[in-house]
Amino acid sequence: MAKRISLREYQEGVVARLKSAAATAQVNTRLGIRIGQDNWLVDLSDVAEVMPVPPVSPLPLSQPWFKGVANLRGNLVSVSDLSAFFGGPALTPSPLARLMLLHPKHILHSAVLVERMLGLKHLSDLSVDDATHPRASTVYRDVAGQRWLTLDVAALASDPGFLQAGQ
Repeated sequence: MAKRISLREYQEGVVARLKSAAATAQVNTRLGIRIGQDNWLVDLSDVAEVMPVPPVSPLPLSQPWFKGVANLRGNLVSVSDLSAFFGGPALTPSPLARLMLLHPKHILHSAVLVERMLGLKHLSDLSVDDATHPRASTVYRDVAGQRWLTLDVAALASDPGFLQAGQ
């Protein structure tokens, strides 16, 4: 004979399983982006919003990688080109380029230009690579052999070079 279970116990079990699945999915999922020639992974909790690139007003006497400011719903947001900041070529404007607004827990009103979005990536589908990269906290490889670098947004937001956009 089947075990009898109350409706309340069943519902509590379902809620517990859903919470566990959501927490696991969030921990193991990263946002894939392309910066220059590299594929990067960003923790979803480090990103406030991703949007098409709005008009950016350049500022004089700023670093070449600092593109200027953009008006996002009445808020001025600083816009930086991560490819140029990392020492690569400056991002060329394209319809695939996106503005990634960094979460305010790291830095207020700051966004970075990325070449394109690559979708969500699950860490369980990637293997840790022994290679190192000066800007990446961890390096991964996918089944196709492509390299994925992990962007540490907290480290970027506290980097004195990133914070000093003026010349």
